[in-house]
Amino acid sequence: MQHLEEQIAHLTRTVDDLNAVVTRQQAEIDRLTRRVEMLLHREAERAQEGSGGVVLGDERPPHY
Repeated sequence: MQHLEEQIAHLTRTVDDLNAVVTRQQAEIDRLTRRVEMLLHREAERAQEGSGGVVLGDERPPHY
């Protein structure tokens, strides 16, 4: 009986540890999702203004 109680205690601790990891990971995912959305929004605004500032391929910079 004591062996089963020890196993249950061990499994309960493992589940609690895994729950903490998943909770931390979800918070990180939420934070990164907000950052990506902010960057996408910022880039969309920049594209609408026409001042992207990124030269692609053989495109000449605007000061030429």
